[in-house]
Amino acid sequence: MKYVIMIHSNPEPWGHPTSEYLASYQELPAEVRDRLNADFEQVLTELNANGELVVGEALADPGTARLYRWSDGAPLVTDGPYSEAKEHLAGFFLIDVEDQARAEAVAAKFAGPGETVELRPSMWPGGSDQ
Repeated sequence: MKYVIMIHSNPEPWGHPTSEYLASYQELPAEVRDRLNADFEQVLTELNANGELVVGEALADPGTARLYRWSDGAPLVTDGPYSEAKEHLAGFFLIDVEDQARAEAVAAKFAGPGETVELRPSMWPGGSDQ
């Protein structure tokens, strides 16, 4: 079963890993930050070793986004980001795991101070759910 883990964040300035640019993360004691970083690296290593990590990518500053909408019968291009929001999509990971319980366990490990993690099942070609 494939799931997308989306990391929503809004650091100022924009940078990766996003957590390092967030006040709520920076305010944590160094030993807590070190543990969170080690936990994150451990889960990535585990996903790789198990063959569960399909791909993961950080995304550039939302201000560099271009939006394409349909208007008056043609595409209309505008500058991004998609919306004025406190959080933007910062990156994603596509995982291929045994079941939803495993996906939820992994997604929980991706959550960090000042960020929101969204877990969503992917759809198979043709548009049907898994």
